[in-house]
Amino acid sequence: MDVPEQPRERSHLRILIADDQRNTRSGLRALLLASLPSADIWEASTGLEAVRLTDEIQPDLIVMDIRMPELDGLSATRRIKAVHGNVKVLVLSLRSGATAEATAAGADAFVSKSENPERLLGAVLALLPPA
Repeated sequence: MDVPEQPRERSHLRILIADDQRNTRSGLRALLLASLPSADIWEASTGLEAVRLTDEIQPDLIVMDIRMPELDGLSATRRIKAVHGNVKVLVLSLRSGATAEATAAGADAFVSKSENPERLLGAVLALLPPA
């Protein structure tokens, strides 16, 4: 019988940033570490890499870009949620109208990349277990 995984405390959080743009990943890492300094953060540059890393590290949260090579973020989200339903996925996109697509893929939240960083950080914190 499978025992459901218990959410980790914020000091032991595992976060995966999946985006094909290195500068975006670096910016997201800096933003997240400013509020969650003890979080462990991994990076993926393709959708397939995000799926593989999720299997390996079982993150608490994935910040997933929609457009990536090898496997787009929505397809990667579907694959991840099918196996790891407890992993929270926040989808990012330049297209502000992609909320319905992200939700249909199983994302827990959607934020447009054009939003201010505080909005993104607020969405991330809302998906994490309480401190």
